[in-house]
Amino acid sequence: MSGGMFARVASAAVVGIEAAPIDVEVDVAVGLPCCNIVGLADAGVREGRVRIRGALENSGFKLPPRRITVNLAPADLRKDGAAYDVPIAVGMLCAAGMVEPDALTSTLFVGELALDGTLRPVRGVLPIAAWARGRQVRRLVVPPENAQEAAVVGGCDVQAPRHLAELVGLLRGEATATAIAGSGTVTTARAAVPDLLEVRGQEVPRRALEIAAAGGHNLLFVGSPGSGKTMLAQRLPGILPPLTFDEALETTMVYSIAGLLGGSALVGARPFRAPHHTVSPAGLIGGGPQARPGEISLAHNGVLFLDELLEYPRAVLEGLRQPLEDRTVTIVRARRAAVYPADFMLIAALNPCPCGYLGSAVRTCICSAAAIGAYRARLSGPLVDRIDLHVDVPALPYHELAHAEAGEPTAVVRARVAEARDRQRARGGAANARLTSAALARVAPIDGAGHELLERAAARLGLSARAITRIRRVARTIADLEGSAAVRAAHLAETLQYRLLDQPAV
Repeated sequence: MSGGMFARVASAAVVGIEAAPIDVEVDVAVGLPCCNIVGLADAGVREGRVRIRGALENSGFKLPPRRITVNLAPADLRKDGAAYDVPIAVGMLCAAGMVEPDALTSTLFVGELALDGTLRPVRGVLPIAAWARGRQVRRLVVPPENAQEAAVVGGCDVQAPRHLAELVGLLRGEATATAIAGSGTVTTARAAVPDLLEVRGQEVPRRALEIAAAGGHNLLFVGSPGSGKTMLAQRLPGILPPLTFDEALETTMVYSIAGLLGGSALVGARPFRAPHHTVSPAGLIGGGPQARPGEISLAHNGVLFLDELLEYPRAVLEGLRQPLEDRTVTIVRARRAAVYPADFMLIAALNPCPCGYLGSAVRTCICSAAAIGAYRARLSGPLVDRIDLHVDVPALPYHELAHAEAGEPTAVVRARVAEARDRQRARGGAANARLTSAALARVAPIDGAGHELLERAAARLGLSARAITRIRRVARTIADLEGSAAVRAAHLAETLQYRLLDQPAV
């Protein structure tokens, strides 16, 4: 930092869920009064000069009639949004001699300015705070609405002035602000989730839901309209284990970038995202002019529920293939490549045929074989291979529903799921659905009877190598639910019944 008519202010940009340092350099020189912003700034940043001048004047600060040049370095990184308003305004004041350069040492600024000088919230403050921790940043200045998320990670003082005049008072030492401390913990109070106790009958789908939760597996329900597919899916978050602090931090970073935090410090419950089938590829996968995260990233560490799966455009569904394998998604634009996490459980539901009543005991299907084949062909084999469990959800007649006993409540099932997850953590931490081939061979060896069963199933069902690997992962989860150290043929046999779409008759 040097004095005179030049100032340098620290800020940051967000690329994916990572932050990158930005130096805001301001030069106030003799010349025709004007303000130029350079350094690959988009229209939103360049428009900031109008907001900043209005905010300064309405806060009682009048800049000298000079030529002002603002450079946002590095110049090869695109800057967008209004988060640079505050650091640019502070740089102008410093270069004009209204703020001492020493007051900016080890301080990072982000925030948008209103015309009256009020600091407005911006996206992506949590990744910036995480980047600042452990670096030469002792103080982080953010808008009040971003203060709690900035304080979560700790490591530096967070100050949240409400107005530009208040900020200048802090920098001049004329006022003090209480640092906002983060707790380093996450509140795990669960949102109101419907109870599994309300689901009558449907023992096999309930069992599949428990297995999916215990191992983090993807699940597909196939059944007639009104059979309970959506009802089951909506109860999945209630049986999942609570978020750990690290998981909550990762999830909150995505929501911070998307601008969906609403002033809260951390996302405390596992996300449950259910986009409508009219969602665009950019809305589901991520993208747009500013490469924002999509629904699959907003479902990170939680559940993505796709109801009426075959109503989604094929291009949208095929976009799921790579994220389901890699657990991340890379959004590439002309001058940037943003990587977002996408480690979610996929729960999908579809009808067995266009009319929805193929195989129903309640109504008769009116679809031709050709119509059924064309309907099912909209779901590609590679995508089916990435779904671990395929389960039929039959429509139960009234007398069965009326006399069916209530199932186990959510709390009982959640306890078993938690025990199974504890066994997986004891083996190495990864959920069974994330096991690599090497780890799977170590923790889930198959005996002779199991190999014979898999060989016959692979020959009859035409299973791919990926499908066999997923079958072994699910069998490991079933063994964990039973408290079995070994994977037996019985566990593999139960797993094979959850491969409905591999059956030749379908």
